[in-house]
Amino acid sequence: MLRFIVSIVFVSAFTLTICGQNVRITILHVNDVYQFAPVDGGKRGGLARLLTLKKAALAENPNTIFTLGGDTVSPSVETLTYKGAQMIDAWNAVGIDYAVFGNHEFDIKTPDLLTRMKESKFKWLGANVIDSKTGKIFADTPPYVIREIGGIKLGIIGLLLPETKQTSSMEDSLTVTDYCSVAKTLVQEMREKGKVNAVIGLTHLSMAQDKELAKCAPFDLILGGHEHSLLQSSSNGTPIFKMTADARELGKFSLNFNSAKQLESFDWEIIPVTDKIADAPEFAPVFEKYRGLIERLAVYVGATSVTLDALSVSCRTKETNIGNFIADAYRSSVGADIGFVNGGSIRADLTYEPGVLTKRDVLSMLPFNNPIVKVEVSGKIIRQLLEHGVARSAVGEDSEPGRFPQISGVRFEYDVRKPAGSRVTSVMIGDQPLDDAKTYSVATSDFLVSRSGDGYTMFKDGKVVGTAATAPKDSDVFEAAIKNSPNSTIAPVLDGRIKRVN
Repeated sequence: MLRFIVSIVFVSAFTLTICGQNVRITILHVNDVYQFAPVDGGKRGGLARLLTLKKAALAENPNTIFTLGGDTVSPSVETLTYKGAQMIDAWNAVGIDYAVFGNHEFDIKTPDLLTRMKESKFKWLGANVIDSKTGKIFADTPPYVIREIGGIKLGIIGLLLPETKQTSSMEDSLTVTDYCSVAKTLVQEMREKGKVNAVIGLTHLSMAQDKELAKCAPFDLILGGHEHSLLQSSSNGTPIFKMTADARELGKFSLNFNSAKQLESFDWEIIPVTDKIADAPEFAPVFEKYRGLIERLAVYVGATSVTLDALSVSCRTKETNIGNFIADAYRSSVGADIGFVNGGSIRADLTYEPGVLTKRDVLSMLPFNNPIVKVEVSGKIIRQLLEHGVARSAVGEDSEPGRFPQISGVRFEYDVRKPAGSRVTSVMIGDQPLDDAKTYSVATSDFLVSRSGDGYTMFKDGKVVGTAATAPKDSDVFEAAIKNSPNSTIAPVLDGRIKRVN
């Protein structure tokens, strides 16, 4: 696997040749796009810019389609109000063709998601999302689509993360079945009947799972999502790509077919989406429709005197200063011994330079509106929580596990060379070693407690003090902590709460 740290253009060694009846099909791809406006201070992303790039790609090659690798209707600041409708409006304006369900599509209520799907002018896919009430694919979504372009038939199948139940608010009647077995059956069906000239996997899986998928069935290309890093790899001869998040890059993939309709070569490039790209004027009505909320979110909350690291890859892999601040705020809000935050709940995927913090900044970092509850658990369970938090933190397990903990009132060390479940080598609560038999109180999101979110089933053995219905909400706790800081200015630091050995 290659992780590209800078956004530059990469082109394969294949040389494109078009003659006679040769056909080139272009696929544009992004994933994990939570807002239609530009990010990084307006320097990167923005769906109006994507539309400009799409129009250029179509002018170059009319045989062009646009795909989305999942996670768009949630979470975001706007989704708190509009339940994802703003993103459907935006994607309809861009004119994408296919989207796979991401795990966070299921954060909104099922009736709302069904409404979003009906509003979509593009096709949703998710062959392994099953409604147990009917035994059919959720919302009668097709198991795959066959798209004929320039005389070439492309088979496209969408597959979703098996951990969706643990990483979203998916309702109990929905299940996510094994992506490997589903792919084996459906890809074979497409290929055996001679229906397709190539098969594209549109996935919302981890890279490790995408690699496994490529071994399960013969794909020609896998375009993925879920991780927020620019990634390229291959498995079993199948190239696999993921963009970062929020449309910072656009993947452009060309499949070159000869006159016998056989896939002969493959070209690719990564196009940085920057402020040098003009907004497409056709996108202006979307900006105008949601301008009121955008302006209301510009309300001043406070400031930061240091750079805040709210990048997803940071909050899911190591101690961060914003993780420390949020965990401290949780702990203080309910008077607990420990503050415990699953890193995946910190969503902004940005760094915030010193300066003003607005209502949008607060809600961008904590958009789920989850109650913060106080739970009494034994020291033994504390150890299990920490073990679970780092159980996927070794290289090759999961590059960005949402379960990774950000903590307060605790210091611990873990060794990734050890097997999962026995990695935590030292735990201190305050200035005392963890006592397995002692009872401690933990302030954490009700998502982890009542729904065993991110797989934290061990909270079920704890005693909740009070009720979620009367508990403070995460973003309110965060905002209050900023306002209550001296001069409403925060300056969180790293203080060695989490130490990774090796």
